Amino acid sequence: MILCKIVTPFGKYKEVETPILNVRNNIGEMGILPNRMPIVTMLEISKMSTIENGKKEEYAIGGGLLYFKENEAMILVDSIENKDEIEKERALAAKTRAESLLNKNDESVDIKRAELSLKRAMNRLKVVGE
Repeated sequence: MILCKIVTPFGKYKEVETPILNVRNNIGEMGILPNRMPIVTMLEISKMSTIENGKKEEYAIGGGLLYFKENEAMILVDSIENKDEIEKERALAAKTRAESLLNKNDESVDIKRAELSLKRAMNRLKVVGE
């Protein structure tokens, strides 16, 4: 089993044991199993999954860092939401707002920030199956 510790800027989000940890880095999808060689990698805005108490759990993460060594995964994320915590309507509204900002020809709009907002909203919708 892997001891998975998830930490946000606001503190510890969760600590759980899982037989597999699925994440996405800049190379692609990655499944981490027990006894894997150590790794440090940046995580993308993406879906992360674990198996908790025999049930698959899915999370929307806002990017971060994974440090794995000796069957312990430390995951530092900007944001994280379990699939059950995601409000579909709120994610749809965030997507619409970001798209609206990107479609404006307004120089005062922070394009990079709007693109990241759109990516996070689309990721949240993907996790809830929208």
